[in-house]
Amino acid sequence: MPDLLIELFSEEIPARMQARAADDLKKRMTDGLVEAGLTYAGAHAFSTPRRLTLALEGLLGESPTVKEERKGPKVGAPEKAIEGFLRGAGIAREDLEERDTPKGAIYFATITKPGRPAAGIVADVLEDTVRNFPWPKSMRWGAGSLRWVRPLHSILCILSNEAGAEVVPLEIDGIRAGDTTEGHRFMGAGRFAVTGFEDYEARLKRDRVILSAAERAEHIWHDATNMAFAQGHEVVEDKGLLAEVAGLVEWPVVLMGDIAEDFLGLPPEVLQTSMKEHQKFFSVKNPRTGRIEKFVTVANRETRDQGATILAGNRKVLFARLSDAKFFWENDLRVAKAGGADWLERLNTVTFHNKLGSQGDRIARIAALTREIAPKVGADSDLAEQAARWAKADLSSEMVYEFPELQGLMGRYYAEAAGFGEEVAGAAEEHYSPLGPSDDVPTAPVSVAVALADKLDTLTGFWTIDEKPTGSKDPFALRRAALGVIRLVLENELRLPLDRFFDGQLLRHEIAQNGEDEVSRGLMGDMMDEIADHGVFGAAVRTVLDAFDGDLPEHLERLKIRLPDTSRDLLGFFHDRLKVYLRDQGIRHDVIDACIAMPGNDDICLLVKRARALQDFLGTDDGENLLQGFKRANNILSQAEEKDGVEYSFGADVKFAEEDSEKALFAALDGAEGAISSAIEAEDFASAMGSMASLRAPIDAFFEAVQVNSDNTVVRRNRLNLLSRIRAICLSVADLARIEG
Repeated sequence: MPDLLIELFSEEIPARMQARAADDLKKRMTDGLVEAGLTYAGAHAFSTPRRLTLALEGLLGESPTVKEERKGPKVGAPEKAIEGFLRGAGIAREDLEERDTPKGAIYFATITKPGRPAAGIVADVLEDTVRNFPWPKSMRWGAGSLRWVRPLHSILCILSNEAGAEVVPLEIDGIRAGDTTEGHRFMGAGRFAVTGFEDYEARLKRDRVILSAAERAEHIWHDATNMAFAQGHEVVEDKGLLAEVAGLVEWPVVLMGDIAEDFLGLPPEVLQTSMKEHQKFFSVKNPRTGRIEKFVTVANRETRDQGATILAGNRKVLFARLSDAKFFWENDLRVAKAGGADWLERLNTVTFHNKLGSQGDRIARIAALTREIAPKVGADSDLAEQAARWAKADLSSEMVYEFPELQGLMGRYYAEAAGFGEEVAGAAEEHYSPLGPSDDVPTAPVSVAVALADKLDTLTGFWTIDEKPTGSKDPFALRRAALGVIRLVLENELRLPLDRFFDGQLLRHEIAQNGEDEVSRGLMGDMMDEIADHGVFGAAVRTVLDAFDGDLPEHLERLKIRLPDTSRDLLGFFHDRLKVYLRDQGIRHDVIDACIAMPGNDDICLLVKRARALQDFLGTDDGENLLQGFKRANNILSQAEEKDGVEYSFGADVKFAEEDSEKALFAALDGAEGAISSAIEAEDFASAMGSMASLRAPIDAFFEAVQVNSDNTVVRRNRLNLLSRIRAICLSVADLARIEG
């Protein structure tokens, strides 16, 4: 069985595309070969800035012979139909076979497809792969029709075994496949021939090319950390930057330089971001001072002066970059120390969304919502509102304009410069968190209040203008925002009724959309009470409407219908995100559905507490058996109610009980009902489940000894009402009808 080696050699491939391109080459080639009948023992893909490489081991020497049977027309069919079948099958008339079938005699053809040598199949599959390669961006180079990310210079494609290597005959746009490649652009000795993968990898390394991206990254990190350690420093870890730099060089040469004293006073994050974004430098920190004092750069060649000239050039460019950063920092500090009023005023002219107003409008809504949330999370309302009004001030700063990824962090520095306390500074930095599933969740009460308000305003705003996620599309990251709210609530164990805050913020958005003239300027107290009594908006809306004086316009009548529907839809979106979040923690979808169906489902913390207790309960023998007992009782009761056209929901009386097991069930239900009710009221769902478990034995005994549909009408009705008690008690804990199994 031969081994296959392919190399596509080109000008420099962008680092961000290399790993994906190597995977695509591997997948498309292996899929195509297997589809053509060529299996293999192993496959490995590699990338460097100038080459994509694929090595396959144990490839079949040729595809197997395949026999295919085709059903043709009936015997006696028109001659033209038979001739068409013969042409399609590629056989002669005498090769047809007649067979009797239930539908009469029919012609069958057996087509034999002989195996093909591996070289021919590899050539076909590789040409198709190259011509249809899924580069994110590509273009035609020269006069040919081939599209490639950068000019493609050569193709190495050989099949090798113990007898030697064979070049696969292939030509694409004038590029003929061969058995040669070349090493490093500057330190290599020119083109050379190879006989297989091991020879290829070894010859490349001798010519100053490390084929494996993982090996290059390991080499960079090893040398960088050793250099830093030797001077009592440490390299700031950045896996993304490490992977990118490994894709920029074929022969990494690690160099370390000093940062000019002029810039050591800059925040370390500014230094790190500027060096990473503009120069692809690693930051080196002095653990004694906590400052970024040095940098690591990676050259792509060895030099006689040990990199001195390269370092000098890098320092010169870095000085210019950091001079800009220092200028931004000093200008921003002057604005911050003056109170930041200019920044906040500027945000009034910055559009957040054309239908949701400016950043200034958004900040006002977030501040109002933060004030409402603050008492629920243990924060001072005045302090929380102050933090909310400052949190996005740094969006107007020069530093964040240059480095948007520093928003929030710079807000902390500028808050401290403006004289705000730790709570406000911390909220400025943390209110965007958590951005992803692995992000830390804020725990400081003021930060939590602002972070929740920020995300809830985003969600309610885009729900108001009907810009919801669809399928895999979520341009405004609303799924991420909802997950952020869920994690903030759960990890801080907050009892937060989301419905109230949905309603209030949705109304604020409606007011912003339609103008204050559309809203009452003095809502009569009795009308306000009527709205609250109908549960249309809830308590939060009362707070919002209190800000307006005048008469209630007709427009509000439309809002009274629309807002509850929007609020319910948004809550449903949260429930869907919660299912995804809890599924990763091992909680079943049907368990969550059973708890969502219960009152208080807008209290995420309460909902999850109930779901975890129910999951634990259903994992026990008592829980599983009680579930089956409930389902049996529910099925019998539902069928009887449908048949009789009545609801059996009350009236069970122990005096009509005939069997001991029946009387025992009455007693068990009497005992459990109060205990379960008290436990649920205390939100002790584990105890409620424990009390439910005590019903397993009497319910089992009842069904074993009693026929519910007795011939005696009074007894039957009493027993059905008894089943109704079982159903009602079980449903008071969770909607067990939604549990599968």
